[in-house]
Parts: sequence; C-alpha cells; structure tokens
Amino acid sequence: MYQLEQPIYLYVLLAIPVIVLLFMGVLIWRRQTQKKFANTALLKKLSPNRSVFKPVLKVFVFCLAIACLAIGLVNPKIGTKIENVKREGVDVVFALDVSKSMLAEDIAPNRIEKSKQLVTQILNSLGGDRVGIIGYAGSAFPQVPITTDFSSTKLFLNSMNTDMVSSQGTAINEAIQMAKTYYNDEEQVNRVLFIISDGEDHEGNVESIADEAAALGIKIYTIGVGTVEGAPIPIKRNGILQYYKQDQNNEQVITRLGEETLKQIAEEGNGTYIPGNNTKEVVESVTAILNGMDKKTFEAKQFTDFKDQFQWFLAGALFLLLLDMFLLERKTAWLKKLNLFNEAQN
Repeated sequence: MYQLEQPIYLYVLLAIPVIVLLFMGVLIWRRQTQKKFANTALLKKLSPNRSVFKPVLKVFVFCLAIACLAIGLVNPKIGTKIENVKREGVDVVFALDVSKSMLAEDIAPNRIEKSKQLVTQILNSLGGDRVGIIGYAGSAFPQVPITTDFSSTKLFLNSMNTDMVSSQGTAINEAIQMAKTYYNDEEQVNRVLFIISDGEDHEGNVESIADEAAALGIKIYTIGVGTVEGAPIPIKRNGILQYYKQDQNNEQVITRLGEETLKQIAEEGNGTYIPGNNTKEVVESVTAILNGMDKKTFEAKQFTDFKDQFQWFLAGALFLLLLDMFLLERKTAWLKKLNLFNEAQN
C-alpha cells in the first residue's frame, strides 16, 4: 500500500517532453548550421574528439534527474505495518441511478454528477462505517462491495456514468434485491440503504420488495435528485450536445422528479425521503440518521504506519545532476579505446 502526499507535483514531469523537443530542435539547427560551414568529413577532422552519443546521453540523464525530482516532491509513502483496527459503524449501501434520465440538467451540473457529489460528501463525513455502492438502470450491478476503503470507493464512484448499463429504465426493485446480498454480517444491528434517484420510470413491485428488505432489518432512505418541473434529456458526444431525447412520437421527452414514488419506497422501507438539491442539508440529514443508530464493533485490517520515500528519489536526482555536469560531450580517452558506443574510428 502506498500514498502520494503531493500528487500535484507530478505535473513537473511535463517538463521532460518539452526538454526533449528543445534538444531535438537545437540538434537539427546545429546540423543545418554546420553544413553551411563545412561538410561532414571536414567537421570530423576539425573536431575529432567530439562524441555523437554523449549529448543524447546527457539529455537522457538530465530528464531522468527531473523525473526523480518530481517523484521526490510528490513524496510517495509506503505502508510498512498492517494492524487489525477495531471500528464502530453501520453498513451503508448507496444505490445510484445511472439511467439516461439522470443526464437532465435541471440541477447543476446534471442529476448524475450531483448524485456523485452527494455520495462523495457523505463519504467524507463518515467515520468507522463500512460502505458499498450499487449502480442500476434497466438492471442493477455491483460497483463496490462492502468495504472500509473510502479512497477506492470514491475512485469507482467517479467512474460511474449512464453508459454502464445498456438496458434503460429504472429497476429500483433489482437494486433493493441486490442490496440484500451486501449485508453479509448477521450480527450487524443496523443496515442502511440510500437510493439516489430521480424516481422516474421505476419497474416492478418496488413497494413489496422494500417491505421485504425492511423485514430483514434494512432501512431504506431515498434521496431525490432533480426538479418537479423537469428538463429534457440531452444526448452529448465528447461534451457537445447532439440532440435531446425524443419519444416514439418524435416529441421531446421531459423527465421530472418522482417524489411520490421515492417517498413511498422510503415509507415501506422504514426510512424517510430526503430532497437532494442542497448538498449541505443532505449530508447533515444522513449524518444525523447514522449517528442515531446503534454501532457495531468490527475489525478491519489497515496500514497504520507509512514511511516517507522522498529521500531516495532526491538523492537519485542529485546524483544524476552531478553526473550530467561531469559528463562531457567530448570522447573520453579510455572509452574511445574501448569503443563502447561503436563510434567510427579515424
């Protein structure tokens, strides 16, 4: 396990291709200028000790030094010790709607991005809880199993989009069914499922399935994302609007927030409905809900000791810079005899 303390310094690596391009440009300019002065054979006689390979080697060593310097500034840390840490929390599963209706922009930037922002902020407020993520549209799929690794959870969350499921619709019932398989700890007192959706076009007998989940001790809370007034569904390619989704009659589809559906699901699941327009209020509501529940103590393995590794890379960068300074562009006498670089001998 490793951590990057200051990943922003990875941008220093962009200097390497710039240096290579400048070197190639200087090399081409030098050759063209030298051709105006004398031909190749005469130049070799005028500068017999000039190496062809060493200028390239110097640039390579300098670029390698910059790479080491950049990694040193990032300061990678390696986990050196794993311990079983006792944590107290609740098993929390998020079911995120990734149907096409979530592309509607009646809430900035759009419904699905707003949903991911909500889940991310909720994760930032959690303590010792375990979390999992389910995605669903016309069918449901597991995105992140129950885990205590919030960093990985956020990475997988950010990769979710409306193209993940080919079959369209909003199969909330399948998401609830799949959530049942996430709670593998029979001793867990409280199990929570948050459904983040616009509540539109739900399929199946959602209410009865929510009631079954509640009987298993799963409390279902719904978070509505969107507006009652609704908005058209933009279809974009590479961020450029192509058209708005139309129905079979070639009329523009307007998707609206189905609050009544979400309220009914939450009621059947012994939970409550939370409007999702205000991120701060959503996080506060979720935090209050989880804080009011009994916590279960469980063990989780995690790295507890990370050691800095920047010194090795900075030392390597210093060594390479010194080597570049003392690496001359002319041929070295004993290397010239060995002819390691297969340079032509006069």
